[in-house]
Amino acid sequence: MKTFLDCYPCFLDQALRAGRMATDDEKKIKELLDVVGCMIKDIPMEHTPPETGEVIYRKVRELTGVEDPYKSVKQSSIQEALDLVPELKKMIDEADDRLLAAIRLAIAGNLIDLGVRRQFVLTDEIGKIMNQDFAIFDYAAFRKHLDNTSSVLYIGDNAGESVFDRILIEELGKPVTYAVRDIPVINDVTMEDAIASGIGDVAEIISSGSTAPGAILRFCNALFLEKFEHSDLIISKGQGNYEALSEVNRPVFFLLKAKCKVIAGDLDVRVDDIVLKGINT
Repeated sequence: MKTFLDCYPCFLDQALRAGRMATDDEKKIKELLDVVGCMIKDIPMEHTPPETGEVIYRKVRELTGVEDPYKSVKQSSIQEALDLVPELKKMIDEADDRLLAAIRLAIAGNLIDLGVRRQFVLTDEIGKIMNQDFAIFDYAAFRKHLDNTSSVLYIGDNAGESVFDRILIEELGKPVTYAVRDIPVINDVTMEDAIASGIGDVAEIISSGSTAPGAILRFCNALFLEKFEHSDLIISKGQGNYEALSEVNRPVFFLLKAKCKVIAGDLDVRVDDIVLKGINT
């Protein structure tokens, strides 16, 4: 997905929030905003938003000296999600379609996104999404690919969300490789976060190699690219991965909630709509 005009002020807003997470030194935060502000005029609209995000969060690390500004927030979101697991599994057990219920829960977990300035009560939102109509619903194609694949590549998004991903992985019934970010970026899931979420109990965890808030293929490592090229079913979670992968020529299913008007517009849905969209399927 290309960069839209509405993405540019969002880049500056993300820099400010990340800077404040990393330090209370206003001079450093102002320096960060100055640097990012100067960068914005040179960002091509042909670039995906995660490509710009990679530069912004690299600057956050360089100027503040903090490698993982969101570390404590990620830990608390993982624990909050883990505390919900018995209730979430009960929802699966009571559902008429276990797989579809698990997909809905995985999308509900996508709400835990600190790249978007939104407030929510997680338990309230889970209840809404379990009953919400899909704006795009390529479920039949998803099931067909799942039935015919020998393995699944699952590209994770946020740290707390990975607990919800674990529940969906348990319902897939196929060997799964779970790909995480190579280094901390926003509150995206890393190897450490995925292990804390229990993903290692249900899937092989690999680093995608990407240091951006999205699986940009030119940033990814050889192992991930091999999995990406040979998997018959690829699950991509969240907005950042959609931005990075929406134009690739592979069978990818995007699971997300549209949380900003730019992505909603690109998908031709409304903000707050939920999406199960397949491409090249």
